[in-house]
Amino acid sequence: MADETSIPIPGQIRVVTSLTNPTIKEIRALSLPKFRKESGLFVTEGMKLVADAVEEDWPIRILVYGAKVANHPVVQRVAQRAHARGGDVLEVSEAVLAKITRRENPQMVVGVFEQRLTDPQTIRPGPAGVWVALEGIKDPGNLGTIIRTSDAVGAEGVILVGDTVDPFGVEAVRATMGSIFHMPLARLSVADFFEWRKRWPGIVVGTHLSGKHDYRAVDYDKPVLLLMGNEQSGIDDRFAAACDTLVKIPQVGRADSLNLAIATGVMLFEIRRDRLKLA
Repeated sequence: MADETSIPIPGQIRVVTSLTNPTIKEIRALSLPKFRKESGLFVTEGMKLVADAVEEDWPIRILVYGAKVANHPVVQRVAQRAHARGGDVLEVSEAVLAKITRRENPQMVVGVFEQRLTDPQTIRPGPAGVWVALEGIKDPGNLGTIIRTSDAVGAEGVILVGDTVDPFGVEAVRATMGSIFHMPLARLSVADFFEWRKRWPGIVVGTHLSGKHDYRAVDYDKPVLLLMGNEQSGIDDRFAAACDTLVKIPQVGRADSLNLAIATGVMLFEIRRDRLKLA
């Protein structure tokens, strides 16, 4: 086992106790979008999430774990796999983990993984396939929850359109509860989305205040692209015009709208229910 002054060697465990260690600084920098974009890396926290990612064969660059869990069988298994894939493995103090996670009670395991995006041009939905397109989403918690919900209903993937929040930011990754490692993600500019949409083989459905159809009255019997808009303004006229069907979710209380992630979940589970009815 090497000390923290050693030159990093893939497959070697290093003990790190210094808060100013260069590798620790690099991991902390990944909290900033600029460094995530430049490096193509992101951070995830928690033993289960890191272990799940490794099991899914996501490329791991750095594994960090607290000394108190060094002998945990899951940590040992993940460390062995990180070694085998040439990852850097660090055993650190709790103070270092708190520095990395910016939490007083940090998770004991942190992983640095390569980002992975799907080429939109390779998307081929199945006959009952469902994809979610999100335009201009700003809240990382909403985005992470939508990715998690999409995973739960068996959707095939999520497309981020235009100026959306980074799905690889710490808050978004936390909100996915590991689903970021299971759900294909793609990115498209607004202009590219409209071109790409022309080749969609099924129906495009959007929620809109002027929707003429109750969301429960639509037959979702083809591949579905569910288009959801910004938290404040919803989908604008350009995106509404790109939809084959605009639907609304009736409300009976005094709230003027639903949270975006909740509305997306309502739609996805209705689409799933409709598919099960047709099966």
